[in-house]
Amino acid sequence: MTDTTIARIADFANTLQFSDIPVHVSHDCKRRLIDTFACGLAAHYQLPCGIARSVALRVKVPNGSYVLGTALKTLPELAAFANGVMVRYLDGNDAYPGGGGHPSDVIPAVLAAANINKRSGKDVITAVTLAYEVFYNFRQAACMRDRGMDHVFYTAVGSAIGAARLMSLSREQLANAISLAITPNIALHATRRGHLSMWKGCAAANAARNGTFAAVLAAQGMTGPDHAIEGSHGLRELVGSFEFPPLPGPGRPFKLPEAQMKYFLSESHSHAPITAALELHRQVTADDIKDITIYTYWFAWSEIGSEREKWRPATRETADHSLPYIVAAVLLDGHFGDEIFSDERLQDEKIHRLADKIIVKEDPELSRQFPEKYPCRIEITTRSGNTITASVEYPRGHHKNPMTDEEVSDKFRSLAGRVLPKKQVEQALTLLWKIEEASDLEPLFEMVNIDRNT
Repeated sequence: MTDTTIARIADFANTLQFSDIPVHVSHDCKRRLIDTFACGLAAHYQLPCGIARSVALRVKVPNGSYVLGTALKTLPELAAFANGVMVRYLDGNDAYPGGGGHPSDVIPAVLAAANINKRSGKDVITAVTLAYEVFYNFRQAACMRDRGMDHVFYTAVGSAIGAARLMSLSREQLANAISLAITPNIALHATRRGHLSMWKGCAAANAARNGTFAAVLAAQGMTGPDHAIEGSHGLRELVGSFEFPPLPGPGRPFKLPEAQMKYFLSESHSHAPITAALELHRQVTADDIKDITIYTYWFAWSEIGSEREKWRPATRETADHSLPYIVAAVLLDGHFGDEIFSDERLQDEKIHRLADKIIVKEDPELSRQFPEKYPCRIEITTRSGNTITASVEYPRGHHKNPMTDEEVSDKFRSLAGRVLPKKQVEQALTLLWKIEEASDLEPLFEMVNIDRNT
């Protein structure tokens, strides 16, 4: 393998040990594992999750990988898909700043590989951390969105390297897994434009499936193109010349802690507006509002505040990416809960009437502050002519305003509690906080079986 970028990644993957990961990074990794299980369990009964499970469970493998929330096992790539849909669907998992995608989308692939290979909790933390770093570096090197492609490309490659690490592949096999993940997995950003379909919550799971499959193929001896990045018609020719940043080492800390966890089950760039709207609700009633202007940075305006569909979302997927809809609902309700994305609330004329009073504008100054900050300013003009304003720079969950461990636990309790009894929730949470002590993941997946006590 002479592609130097792939060689660097393979070398890093081949040599990284649990002992190389700083304590605070491994702790942050556990926080994300807890968050991932929480989001996945809470989405269990959503329609797309049921579809993904039924597809995965067409193949039952006694020694395979668990389908989350069940006692059933399947092929690792199918488990990665089914579990990935559950993890992603409610839009509650972490994200890298700057439209960098959702790195925890790689976790279902790592868990699937850990299941079939009986790997320890420390192995899982090492593989997840590795996958996050590769994900982050590809995002920094090549912004797929700017070229009409989807960020789930990073998920495919991160999933491949994380899964491959747990399969104990040789350096050459690791390199082939990377190549086999890169070459066939360029997805379209059309997934996230206009009226959003179910696929918005499934695209990353598909990438995790493909990354897992790439690792499975490489483990069996399948080879990939030698120059998937640097060669003729490789990734650089498609997206433009780029340099892959240094991986963790002297002078370059691990980037996993910079992935921003979500305090709310909503699109990342809606969190500052939600926080501002909660503050404004305490100062004005919806009936007294004449008009509302949301000032934000260009990316948020483009992603969740510019298309006409955002003012009348017809699907959950569109609504949780709709800035005017979300802000209107929060101003009416005085709190945020993902029940606003239910079919019933999507038809709520009170939300529609208030959303019609909202204008979303890019503020060049706020754009200059992004992605270091996630700034937002909401100005409301009342019927009496008064103006009230609320601003937020670092919403809760941002790495400069992080959730506490107790908040992470409370989020798990709230979400997992939608499908598990309280005792089971607490037992699963204890296992997750101590996952580095586990010899394998069997007890954890048994504990989050929704039908365990039936």
